Amino acid sequence: MDSVFIDIIALVLLFVGMLGTFLPVLPGLLLSICGLLIFKFGTENNMPMIYVWIFAFLTLVSTVLNYVIPAKTNKKYGGTRYGSIGSFIGTLLGLFFIPIPLGFLIGMLLGVFLGELLHDVNDRKKAFNSMKGAFIGFVYGTGFSLMVGLAMFLVVGYYIFF
Repeated sequence: MDSVFIDIIALVLLFVGMLGTFLPVLPGLLLSICGLLIFKFGTENNMPMIYVWIFAFLTLVSTVLNYVIPAKTNKKYGGTRYGSIGSFIGTLLGLFFIPIPLGFLIGMLLGVFLGELLHDVNDRKKAFNSMKGAFIGFVYGTGFSLMVGLAMFLVVGYYIFF
């Protein structure tokens, strides 16, 4: 295969992977790591293998953090299991039934809020705090994943163009 074609495929996968760090319909860093691997093993380049290992490790860390951070921040802000379940259901419903960009996020936040209200209908302040914690967790996890994806994109871009 032509090296330029493989470079383009790798860059497209890396770019779409970055988009996938905050759009749940795309597998995010999995696409990015695939782009990195296609570039490393599909072309003649002098990118050190240590980059592959570092980015594979960071992808694994990011995957774990995307589950741990929202739960920890939700709990820190007073969230309960009801809010966590509401978050999951709201994300799915928002993804499919709120046809706007970031509809999944709106669904997640509404799910957390409604889940906490199901737990205690009189404590709206706790429901808002839980919703705030879920949002902060989403921002932290997404931010870390986006930085890892951007770093992969920049490293591959460097080895393609320089």
